[in-house]
Amino acid sequence: MKKIILTFLLFLGSLFYAQSVPTETYESENYSISHPAGWKVTNNDDIINIFPPNQIGAITISEYHDLKLPKAETKKFILALYKSADEEKKVTSKSGKKGYTEYFYEYLDEKEKLIWLTKVFQKDKNLYLVSVNCSQKYWNGNYMKIFNEAFDSFKIKK
Repeated sequence: MKKIILTFLLFLGSLFYAQSVPTETYESENYSISHPAGWKVTNNDDIINIFPPNQIGAITISEYHDLKLPKAETKKFILALYKSADEEKKVTSKSGKKGYTEYFYEYLDEKEKLIWLTKVFQKDKNLYLVSVNCSQKYWNGNYMKIFNEAFDSFKIKK
């Protein structure tokens, strides 16, 4: 009986180990984010794009300093990024770490068949915009998990 339990536990442990994806960390002066090893990172005029080799989606990070965007207008700003007709209440907000207000918005682009997740971190005149887009047909399953893990690993340093 002990051998059966031990064999089962070893098998179960190997399944959990097989599910983990090795990661790398992209570090900037102001933030960091972890992403799967082997994903490409580009910097286009300080807009960072991180994407898998098959390019079925991407994580995009942009930061703004000395931005005069009142908090009362931030939700409208996020909706305007997607030309969305959604109501402002679909953009959620909460107080985050280090004094930042964190906004979250999920959008389905019916025309392009893309899932978009957006987080905005705003404090005073500093704003970080982090978005994930992924082809709708690849979103369910492993890519959703991998993109969300990377998305959730975003950390502001200051």
